[in-house]
Amino acid sequence: MKKKRKPLRKVIIYGLVIFISIYSFFPMYWMFISSCRAYKELFSSVSLIPGPFSLKSYINLLSMTKYLINFKNSLWVAFFTTGITLICSILMAYVITRYRLRGKRFILHSMLFSYMFPPLLLAVPLYYIFTKLGIIDSLWGLIISHTTITLPLGVWLLWGFFKAMPFELEEAARVDGASRIKAFFMVVLPLSLPGILTAGIFSFLLSWTDYTFGLIILSSDIKKTLPVGLATMLGAHDLNWGEIMAGAFLITVPLLVIFVFVSQYFVKGLTAGAVKG
Repeated sequence: MKKKRKPLRKVIIYGLVIFISIYSFFPMYWMFISSCRAYKELFSSVSLIPGPFSLKSYINLLSMTKYLINFKNSLWVAFFTTGITLICSILMAYVITRYRLRGKRFILHSMLFSYMFPPLLLAVPLYYIFTKLGIIDSLWGLIISHTTITLPLGVWLLWGFFKAMPFELEEAARVDGASRIKAFFMVVLPLSLPGILTAGIFSFLLSWTDYTFGLIILSSDIKKTLPVGLATMLGAHDLNWGEIMAGAFLITVPLLVIFVFVSQYFVKGLTAGAVKG
């Protein structure tokens, strides 16, 4: 009886995996085939089979809009946000797990509490502060805004990862004559690579796809990021869904490339922090 249940169980599991995979990738597939169709065929018929192909939507998007400028702005903001988040979260998580600090639990819980606020509630006071500081409508102001969301998440991910890492590894390096800083760079960081990549991916993802902060902090068309720049196309007089689908698909391509190359480290980073050392 048990032998009969095992094949049925495998069929159910594989069926669920296939269904979830199709459900997850279908929006990207639909954006791609819609962006490759001619404008007349986009509304004349509905078909899941791609073709006949036309690159006119991509040509119009890149030549008639500020998409490339928005792409560069998003890339610049996402990279700097990820870099600042990783540097600060690595140092904070390491200090919290390796040093005896009064109120470190309060620090961790307060950071998690700030992460629970919707971005809109944070964007309004940040807009007032940036106006006083003179950095409103600037990419640096947007980077600081994104860091308020990515930094608490990065600290929490790396805190769990550093906590699960055995202290004996650092102590062995210290016994061999390495200083604390050298042990940190030679032992802790290499072993923490999956967790660091996980925090970096989440930070890049949150910054790359942000719309709320970009809409409120930025007002100049030349400084807008991809989500905000693509949304402005919806308010144009000529609503070309082909160009919108092409722009939306191009936004997802960098994220897909990142997950393809670092997916194995990403899974390790998500699971390692849940294991107690």
